[in-house]
Amino acid sequence: MSREHTDFTVLKKGLKYLAFAVPLLFLAPYLLTLSFLNQESLIFYLFLVLGIAIGTAAIYLSFKGINTIMKSIF
Repeated sequence: MSREHTDFTVLKKGLKYLAFAVPLLFLAPYLLTLSFLNQESLIFYLFLVLGIAIGTAAIYLSFKGINTIMKSIF
């Protein structure tokens, strides 16, 4: 009757998603801050678009990682 519930291959996949998300969670606010400090130059738009894209990717990878970990446990 005792059965192991955790699928470790799926758990590793979820942890990989979170490992990619953590650096992006720190990089996105840094790029956004750089963009707002350089509003008078053209690099403002580059950093702004890049910061928003990286922030979106970080949020997506975080939710996907947590969802995958939940699937592996239950």
